[in-house]
Amino acid sequence: MNARRAWWKTALGVLFTALMLFPVYWMFNVSLTQTSDLRNSPPNWFPWAPTLEGYQAVFASQLPALGTSLLIGLGTVLLTVVVAAPAGYALALLNLRGRGTLNFILIVAQMIPGVVMAMGFYAIYVRLGLLNSVGGLIIADSTIAIPFAVLLYTAFMAGIPKELLQAAKVDGAGAWRTFVSVVLPVSRNSTITVALFAFLWAWSDFIFASTLSRNGDLIPITLSIYQYIGNNTTQWNAIMATAVVASIPAAVLLILAQRYVAAGVTAGSVKD
Repeated sequence: MNARRAWWKTALGVLFTALMLFPVYWMFNVSLTQTSDLRNSPPNWFPWAPTLEGYQAVFASQLPALGTSLLIGLGTVLLTVVVAAPAGYALALLNLRGRGTLNFILIVAQMIPGVVMAMGFYAIYVRLGLLNSVGGLIIADSTIAIPFAVLLYTAFMAGIPKELLQAAKVDGAGAWRTFVSVVLPVSRNSTITVALFAFLWAWSDFIFASTLSRNGDLIPITLSIYQYIGNNTTQWNAIMATAVVASIPAAVLLILAQRYVAAGVTAGSVKD
């Protein structure tokens, strides 16, 4: 009986997984389909005569946008970790007044719609001259990642054994030295998790990009795909090839960092 239940659970899991991954397969299928075959009705379920013309178009026109997205993603990761790690350390271990209020504010900050934040950033960036700049997008994307990162760091660092902190204090280390030499190294899993989510948020951002950098010389891949669709509505294999190439970094990072993410997300959830 248990084996039968396990079989049905496995079958349902495979079915749901196939349904969720079908758009990914269809994207890959269309990216290899010739333009003439895309006019067939119904379309082919498999690219019987595959072509790489879509990928040739990607590498001919989309590489600058991919480079811009990479720059924005790495900048967002750096800014998020630099701000969130000390903030999480202070909330978890330095007995700050108003910690509960700060944690509540961080939770509320994650509930603010991105469109509302984009409008606010637009009004500020007009005055500061940061519109259509990579730095402006890095700051905007970091505001999405930092509240989550601070809460994650706080949960993990609160569970660091007190003996480590006491040993550092006995050796004469101050709060900052303890953070740099003890707390940050043992927070590797949380740092990898924060970096991954910050990069993915920045890499997939469209709202901030379309609002704050629509007319810039350097635009991210999400905005480039949007503009490419508007200018080439008949070249769907190139559009899908761009989406496939843009998905590869996120997929590779998720595969490589999944065990660190699992450890980082569950950090602090179990107390001794």
